[in-house]
Amino acid sequence: MPTGRSFWQSGRRVWLNRSMRLTTTQIEFIRSTAQQLLGERVRVTLFGSRVDDAKKGGDVDLLVETPEAIAEPALLSARIASRVSRAMYGRKVDVILKAPNLLAQPIHEIAARTGVLL
Repeated sequence: MPTGRSFWQSGRRVWLNRSMRLTTTQIEFIRSTAQQLLGERVRVTLFGSRVDDAKKGGDVDLLVETPEAIAEPALLSARIASRVSRAMYGRKVDVILKAPNLLAQPIHEIAARTGVLL
């Protein structure tokens, strides 16, 4: 479980002063990429090894949530992953999408519970 100060927003915990192994520039790029492709209401959560300062390396795991239905989820996931990967010099990026028309999987709950909202 993450440590540090947190507060509840939209039914989920948001961590403050939580370090993650991403730069401010990388965080802004990830957010803006998701917003360009899905609109202003998109939420992006970083989860996995990148939220654990004790770990080194690792890919970038992102949960991208939108209140709108997604017509082509595989294509959209690949677009986000490839743009972020290029900006991070080829770092592997995994993108999991959450939308009203997509089947929820256990990984969605794990990402929301353990991740950090960007």
